[in-house]
Formats: sequence, structure tokens, C-alpha cells
Amino acid sequence: MGAIPIEGGYAFRVWAPHATALSVVGDFNGWDPEAHGMASEGNGHWYAEVPGARMWQEYQLLVTNGEQTFHRIDPRALAVTSSVGNGLLYDHGAFDWEGDDFTPPRQHETVVYETHIGSFVATDHGRPADLGDLMGKLDYLVGLGVNAIELMPLMEFAGDYSWGYNPAHVFAVESSYGGPEALKTFVREAHRRGIAVYVDVVYNHFGPSDLPTWQFDGWSENGKGGIYFYNDHRSATPWGDTRPDYGRHEVRDFILDNARMWLRDYHADGLRLDMTPYMRRVDGTHGDEIPEGWEMMRSIGEMVRTEFPRHLVIAEDLHGVAAVTSTEPGGAAMHAQWDNQFVHPVREALIAGDDGQGSVEAVARAVTHTYHHAFDRVIYTESHDEVSNGKARITSEVQGDNPGGWDAQKRATLGAALVLTAPGLPMLFQGQEFLEGEWFRDDVPLDWERAWGFRDITQMFRDLIGMRLNRDGTTAGLCGPRTTLVLADEEAALLAYVRSTDDDQHVLVAVNLSSHAVSRPVELPGGRWEVLFNSDAQTYSQLFGDHQTPAVDVQDGRGTLDVGPWSVVVYAPA
Repeated sequence: MGAIPIEGGYAFRVWAPHATALSVVGDFNGWDPEAHGMASEGNGHWYAEVPGARMWQEYQLLVTNGEQTFHRIDPRALAVTSSVGNGLLYDHGAFDWEGDDFTPPRQHETVVYETHIGSFVATDHGRPADLGDLMGKLDYLVGLGVNAIELMPLMEFAGDYSWGYNPAHVFAVESSYGGPEALKTFVREAHRRGIAVYVDVVYNHFGPSDLPTWQFDGWSENGKGGIYFYNDHRSATPWGDTRPDYGRHEVRDFILDNARMWLRDYHADGLRLDMTPYMRRVDGTHGDEIPEGWEMMRSIGEMVRTEFPRHLVIAEDLHGVAAVTSTEPGGAAMHAQWDNQFVHPVREALIAGDDGQGSVEAVARAVTHTYHHAFDRVIYTESHDEVSNGKARITSEVQGDNPGGWDAQKRATLGAALVLTAPGLPMLFQGQEFLEGEWFRDDVPLDWERAWGFRDITQMFRDLIGMRLNRDGTTAGLCGPRTTLVLADEEAALLAYVRSTDDDQHVLVAVNLSSHAVSRPVELPGGRWEVLFNSDAQTYSQLFGDHQTPAVDVQDGRGTLDVGPWSVVVYAPA
């Protein structure tokens, strides 16, 4: 489907069941509508071959429906001049991957860094950042220690500034980000540095503007979108009447081919499906179900598991539905889902005004919650949704008048330590590691001066990530599938849990959710637990108290935890 490189030119195949005639026009034929008519294949598809057509030439489709004739950009165009411009001929086989054969990290050994390409760094002349600019920061991410980067949507969208959740041309990489070659170069260079790349895709709606698929072949019902969309009440989403018709096999193929393309042709290592509740329900919550939307999710999950077995597909579902990550009949076969059971109670505890307002029990449930196994949920305290649209960074939520102060630093770093020590697939949002205080906007770049000003906090993130990935060989338990809650003391605001591997390698984590140091006896396994990490160390911030947490000697099954204010301590058996 789409524009297909063939010997000496390009072939074109398009789905337009209600068209009465089609032709291909472009630079290769002087935009002559008579030069290359398309032949009906009798199944709603049309086909033509154009000898001499070359990569990067511009083209469109001229569609006739009865007495109407109109131009359309190919819905499967792999590159476009802009969202309202022309398609560009492109050949995935022409790119030199220089031997890229990267194997992504396993699910339990992954730390994800979510980023928005256009706002990651400041640029000259006020333009959004592009993939080349982001590539310039890959070595920084290597130094931070993350081993996966999640790119917010980069499918061609209207204009140059966007979060990306308004995809107009889903097979084309956003032109202002650099187009298909820039993405491939970025992925190749990320892989050389040991970093996997996940692509955020949007299949719950398209557009709503600049859509080549809208009434593509001239047919529609009820003034709706035509062949690619539902044409009844199921079309309605919060982003326009543009929900794809998952009941049409051609639309399912369109979406499944798109998902496959990012993994096969761009060597991406995973997909994150945006707002999947709106794929499976009309209103995303309690309204009419869309069974074929659920089947669409399942098809993507099974395709990735079968064709790309080390790759991941992650759902932003946020409804706590265990079936989302189930491979049993009736499950959606996602590898993981964004977990509202973690982010909401943890953020509430972190931004609580006074001691005692945050619930230790709620945080304990958040830490220990799982769906089917320890790593089928994505856990975080900051994401593009959590720090935008009226919500702010943890530092600003805690102390809006002084987001760099002691209270803000302590609680933000405690949240990060929970993310990086609890069971789940940990995720950070861009700038979180240097306490970026600005709420997320697509046209405001990160304040990289803070990366220097809070370099010691960034070092804390490096240390936590290193422990999470067991880089010094002493913290394998943090990659383990078992979590044992050993203390959830509401009065003392103290939480403790042990992370373990199946071969009994253990890590003990103690969390103080109050503004004063706490010492409490607790039942513990083992003999002696040595301190590996203390978030109250002054090496991380001159504002911190450097509380001298001692090792824990366990006698008769009991030991004493002594933890500084709003702090996390990580121990390993001596």
C-alpha cells in the first residue's frame, strides 16, 4: 500500500472504494492528471506504476467521485512537505543503518526517559527543536544512565508546534523535526549508545485537522469522516469526530501496518499507545464499549510479541484494568500500562501540606500494586500529562514560591526514589532530574541552566538509576519480581519494603514521608543491612541535613530503621 519503490520507478496502491477514477500526479509527470491513471483492482483498491519516479519527488492523488474531482495527499505517504503540502516519495530501503542490530534491554532492566522533541532544547530563531538537536543530548542521557527514551508523538501534525497528539499524516515523520531520515539517524545513534527508542503513537483519533483521510474518496454519512472513520455516534472523541473505524479491516490494516512500520523500518524498540480507553469505549470511561477497538489493541500487542519479541508495547490506559496487560483470551496483550494506581497516591502524598496529611498506607499500596507481574506497569511521578494543563512539577506543587527550596527538593527526590526502587517500569520526564520547575508547554524549552545549578541532584538520579539497573552488582533485587512490605507505619510516616530476585538477592528500601527524622524497630530478614544510598546526603544538596543513617543489625528478627526527613535509604545485605 502507498507509494512502493519498484525497479526503475514507483508503484502506487490506494484504498478508495467509492472513487470512480484516480490518477497519480506529481513532479514525475508535470502534475498531468491524464498521465498516470490508476486501475481498479476490484476490491476497493487502485493501482498504477510510474516509471522514472524518484525518491523525494512530490506527489498527490487526484480522486474522482461522480462529478467531484479533488486532490488528496496519500494517507500512507512516508514523508510530506508539510501537513497541508504534498506527499514525498520515499524509500525505506535507501537508508544506511550501518549495521545497526541493537537488542533492547529486557523489560525488568529498563529505565525510560520521556521527552518532547520540540521543547527539549532552546534553538536559534525561535524554531522548535528537531531530532538533530535532541541527538546532540544523547551523550547527556548516557551519562544520566537511562537506557530507553520515549519520544512524544512525531507523526506529521498541523503547524510546527504541538504536543503531537493531533496526528495528520500518521505514516510521515513531522517535517519540522527533520522527517524520516532524521528519525532513522537519531535511532541509529541512540542504539550506538545503548539507548532504546520508543515511539508514542495515536490510534484513538486522528487529527482533527489537516487530515488526508477525511472523506478521502468523497463518501461519508451524517457529515462524518468517511471510509477511515466511524460515521455514527462512535466517531466522537474529546479531540473531534475522528475515531478510526476499527470495524473495517482496511482501517485495521492501516493502523497495524503503521505500528509495524515504526518497529521494522525505523528500528524503534517499542510503542506507547496514547489514551487507549478511547479506543475501547466511546467516552473513554463508562459509555458504550467498542469491542473492535479492544481487538485493535490486541492485534497490535500480538503483532509486537510475535514479530518483535524483545520489543515493548505500552498502553496509556490509566483505568487500572488488568486485562490490558493480559495475554489470556480477552486480554489486550500489552506489555505494560501507565499506572494510575501509582502516580496519583504518590503525588498526593508528596504535595500534602503538613505531616500526617499524606497516607503511608496509600503509598504502600501504590508501591506494591501489580497487575500480572512486577513489571507490567509504568510508574512515574512526572509525565507530560502530570505537569501541564493546570498541573505542575512536583517542586512547584510543593513550594510554588520557592521550587528550589528544601521542601521542594526533598519531596521531588523522594518521589523519584520511589519510582526507581518500586516494582514496575520506571519513567522520568524531561528535566525532572534537574528539578525543572516550569510546567510543560510545547513552545517553552527546558531550562538547561538548572542542569548545572542542580548538578548534585542530577547525580542523585544517576545513582538511583545505577542501582535500579544493578550496575555495580549489589542491587539486583531492584530488578527482581518480588516485593515484600515490611513496614507501613502511619503514625511514624515510615514505609519499608524488600525487593528480591528469585534467587534471593535482596535490597531493602526505607522511606520517611515526614519532615523530621524517624527511628523505628521493624521485623527484618537477614543479619546486617549496609547503607548503599541515602537521599539526605549533603553531597546531593547543601540544603540537606546529611542524616547519619546507620547500618541495620538484625537480632532476633528485628532491627531499627533510622531515616532522615523526607528521605529514602537503600540497604543491601552485608
